[in-house]
This record gives sequence, C-alpha cells and structure tokens, in this order.
Amino acid sequence: MEQGNFLYYVFSVVRLLLYPFALIYGALVWWRNRMYDVGFFSSIRFSVPVISIGNLSTGGTGKTPHVEYLIRLLQYQYQVATMSRGYKRRTQGFILADEQTNALRIGDEPMQYYLKFPELVVSVAEERITGIPALLQRRPDVDVILLDDAYQHRSVKAGLNVLITDYSKPYYKDYILPFGSLRESRNASKRADVIIVSKCPDNLSEAKAKEMVVALAPIKGQHVFFTGLHYDVPFNFVTGEPVDISGKSVLLVCGIARPEPLVGFVKQYAADVHTLTYKDHHYFVSADLEEIKSTFEKWDVTEKIILTTEKDAARLRLHNDKLVQWGITIAVLPVAIKVFFGQGPTLHHIVLQYVDKTIAENNEFMNGGEYEYLESNM
Repeated sequence: MEQGNFLYYVFSVVRLLLYPFALIYGALVWWRNRMYDVGFFSSIRFSVPVISIGNLSTGGTGKTPHVEYLIRLLQYQYQVATMSRGYKRRTQGFILADEQTNALRIGDEPMQYYLKFPELVVSVAEERITGIPALLQRRPDVDVILLDDAYQHRSVKAGLNVLITDYSKPYYKDYILPFGSLRESRNASKRADVIIVSKCPDNLSEAKAKEMVVALAPIKGQHVFFTGLHYDVPFNFVTGEPVDISGKSVLLVCGIARPEPLVGFVKQYAADVHTLTYKDHHYFVSADLEEIKSTFEKWDVTEKIILTTEKDAARLRLHNDKLVQWGITIAVLPVAIKVFFGQGPTLHHIVLQYVDKTIAENNEFMNGGEYEYLESNM
C-alpha cells in the first residue's frame, strides 16, 4: 500500500471511530438549544441594538474582516462597541480596552480592532450576558454592540444574527465535532437573519452562487450574501507608511487558520515567497523571533522584506522594541471584504434598518411618547 493511501486509510478509520462521540456531542448541543427554544433557559434582549457575528464551524471563516466591515458601516453614525471573548488572552472577566491594553490582555483580534479604529469602544468578556451590562455601565454612550463570535451565546438574544460560512467548506458539507468541525448541527443555521458565504473566488459566477443558495436552503426571511477578501496596500509595521511588495522576495509570517488565500495573493505580486506558518492565534516567543530573523538573514535573495497579517501584527507588537532594533522592513497586509453581485447596498439596508428601528423604539419607550419609525430609503 502506498504511503498516501495508507495515511488516508488511517485517517478514515480514526474519523469513523469519532462518529459515536459526535452523536453524543450533537445530542447535548441539541438539548441545550431546545431548552432555549422552549424558554426553559432564558435569553435576554437588551435595549441597545446587538448584532451577533459568528459561525457554525470552529474557525477560519473570515469573521474578523466582516466585523470590521460592520464597524466601517456604522462608526460614522453611531458610537459602536465590540465585545469579544478575547481568545487566548491571559486575563479573565470584563475588560475595556485603553491605552495600556495589549494582545495579552484582550486577545489579538480585539487588539486589532483597537489599533485600527480609534473611536471604537473595544471590550472583552467570556460571558456576554454579564459583559454587556458592564460595558453599558462604563460607556452609556454606546449606541450599538457587535458581538464577535457569539452565534452560540444564546443567553443573549441578539436582534440581528449574522452567520458566516466558508465557500471552500460550507456548513452543509460539514459534520458536527469531533467527526467534523461544526460546533452545532447544520439546522442551527435557521437562527440566522443573514447568511454570508465568505472567501469566495473572484470569478464566482451567479449560476454557482444560486446553486449554493439552493444547498443552503434559507428559510423565509433569511438573506444570503457572497463575499470575497480584498487585500489593501501593505504598510510599514513601525512607521505606518505604504510598502510596495511588487517584485520583492517576501518572507510571509502568519498564524491564521487558513492561510491559503493569503499565500495565493502574495504570490501574484512578489518575486518569491517563503512562508513561516504558526498555529492560529499563536503568541510569538523569543525562539519564534529568532527563527524569523535567522530565516530572513539566511535567505540568499535581494530586495527581501517580512510580511505579516494584521492579526499577527497585533501579537508581534508585544515585541515591538526588539523588532525595531532588527532594522528589517516588516510590512503588514490589511484585509477587508467585498460583497459580490452588487448586493452591498442590500446588506447595508438590512443592518442600518435594524439599528435605526431599535434605537427609535428604545427612544420612544424612554420618552413615553408615541412611536413612529420611518424606514431608510437605502
């Protein structure tokens, strides 16, 4: 038996052995969701608009750029706050980001939000049900809250649920843990108001999109959108000035869940690419920095730079002084999303209509007057 066939056989056997555990886990998750559905477990709805952004899978769907998309949409009209769990942070409980904050205190993704959006209120809390009151007590000026990775946090009843699934591995082709990578069954997608198929290829056809919509089988009232990644101009890690990677040899340093789209993009512009990959949310230690520096110095090419992601840069800033001493150009590659098929205005309308209506309803309730809501014409 060839090695490839043997490894595939072993993988298949191990996966099959995990199936009974998936049935047990799935039954427990179903029971928990059922308790919320029938009202045995309570869900709290807050007066401020709350938008939940999450997924069914364990990660790698491009959730962070979608959160940033909503921040950009809302930040000039409202005081926006984000609340994340703060995955792999070294602290516990509710924390409001401030000038002393770093990735160890709040996690890499919240730190990325804090660095990119100066007017944004960034917070972390494992339990959103207690974190939201703490946030509103500290910042009563907050108009809307974006719950990052909170699709499974059913103790908070979000007014708008955004579910993201990866184009290359949509949830309807996946299975529940540990047999697959789903945190809960495919049926949980029915809780979503908006379903976004992320990381779509640029050449995605409308015919293929319609085919996927049929497979997603949205229920009445659900809206499906398709988005792709858009990489912006890289900037210098130290100075913030633009950096041109065209024609250069790039040492790509990344600790993200699925780096394939990133690697593919960089290869389109760089003369050569050498990749150092680390686990998702990896906190760099001295040995990692030595590996990066040594690899860069031993790479026998001209016009070479180091390139990393914004999320990795948030963690690398813990070693800012040492990196500055290197005297090596380190560039950071920003990423955003684009909505396909001209559906951006429709997505905007859904989000803004929900936020406007909720704020208007709350103002009417607080003022004790008659309520009238006029829909946006967007």
